[in-house]
Amino acid sequence: MTELEDRCRLVLIVPDEADSERQASQLQQALSGGDVASVILPQYGLDDQAFQKRAEVLVQIIQDAGAAAIISGDSRVAGRAKADGLHMSGSMEELGEAIEKFTPKLIVGAGGATERHAALEIGELRPDYIFFGRFDGDIKPEAHPKNVALAEWWASMIEIPCIVMGGSDVESVVTVAESGAEFVALRDAVFAVAEGASAAVAKANAMLDEKAPRFGG
Repeated sequence: MTELEDRCRLVLIVPDEADSERQASQLQQALSGGDVASVILPQYGLDDQAFQKRAEVLVQIIQDAGAAAIISGDSRVAGRAKADGLHMSGSMEELGEAIEKFTPKLIVGAGGATERHAALEIGELRPDYIFFGRFDGDIKPEAHPKNVALAEWWASMIEIPCIVMGGSDVESVVTVAESGAEFVALRDAVFAVAEGASAAVAKANAMLDEKAPRFGG
């Protein structure tokens, strides 16, 4: 296990951006800032064809940087864009089918766990990770306390890794890491800050290096 893997790591959520070139450039900048475990690509309002075209470009950028590219929701786009994973947030039935069909070839993760019972039901299907929060849930500087509490409960008893949506301030990574979560997701804290995406990723990693609890050992 490398030094970077013994603490909470960053996951980036690509923001909604009409200009595909600007989006690609922002993502490249972010990935140049330091360690990123994976990047989730939501479809937002794009039709399937436009999303696939964009995903093909972004997946390549992500993989070239050594991170895992995860497509939210559309397994056909994930397959055609040669992504590493698929994020599911629909019904339990869809999640179960995706896990059955695509693991272990693709990482299959699950969102939609808003409380403990739903999280345990998702856990029974054995996804590769569970995501607490919404991709656009970074409306306050800090991570949502409910999601942090869910992560603390989950991490203390379940081996499936969890990702927690952080806040709009990069410093929110510390609270998430202290919950025991394996990953913290950032969107606006990286892509909507004056100092730029690369500096934000570097700062997040520096804070995690300094303050995140270490796993195992």
